[in-house]
Amino acid sequence: MTTDPELLALGELSLHGRLVAASNGTYQGSVSLAGETATVVYKPIEGERPLWDFPDGTLAQREFAAYVVSEALGWSIVPPTLLRDGPLGEGMVQLWIDEAELGPGETELVDIVPQGRVPAGWVGVLDALDGRHNPVSLVHADNDALRRMAVFDAVVNNADRKGGHVLNPGDGRVYGVDHGVTFNADDKLRTVLWGWAGDPIPAGMLDDVRRLADQLAGGLGQQLCELVTAVELTATRERCSTLLKTGIFPYPSDDWPAIPWPAF
Repeated sequence: MTTDPELLALGELSLHGRLVAASNGTYQGSVSLAGETATVVYKPIEGERPLWDFPDGTLAQREFAAYVVSEALGWSIVPPTLLRDGPLGEGMVQLWIDEAELGPGETELVDIVPQGRVPAGWVGVLDALDGRHNPVSLVHADNDALRRMAVFDAVVNNADRKGGHVLNPGDGRVYGVDHGVTFNADDKLRTVLWGWAGDPIPAGMLDDVRRLADQLAGGLGQQLCELVTAVELTATRERCSTLLKTGIFPYPSDDWPAIPWPAF
């Protein structure tokens, strides 16, 4: 996925319609510049609902901060994202990711299956009851793309990793979206990707986290302080230190609902 950064930053932003399922003002639109056009998601700050546990800054700033960390890790989990002006004021603009159409027998990277029927090459997360009280299991694929996403979520303290926030464009990459509730100083990790809790984090991923921690102590930290609070930046550095010290995927907290439900 290659997109000229100037297209997102300077392109004329036109709105196509509102995504009504979103809890905050979220719009699909397009940016056009010098004959090039790209589809985007636009979340104006004016459309944000106040959150008691995220009182500082804006959700748009946290979305951009998540992109900055994703790029610093070298993982490109978050699609190209920036803050800019738009038809409804300043907000977050992010490249739209089209998901691949599933073929016969294919499923999403996160799925709900009949209880106990975890597909080969997948890991189970939770046994529960669906809306019709049928026993089901929450599962996700067992691959390095999702492992990186799980580590990334632990670093940014993602409080809302639903299955619908995991996008598969069909080219081997996996993208994560909706990072407005991240970087809280309190432990709020809430995700569907708990399948590796307690397992060792691959050494290469830990090396990337170590490089990130070094950057957070320098220029990257200064950049993030314009997007999140100093206390939240310190907590981010501490989460990196914990991952490096333990070397394992974190366990769910007992003090916070660790799995979003419904999971999509």
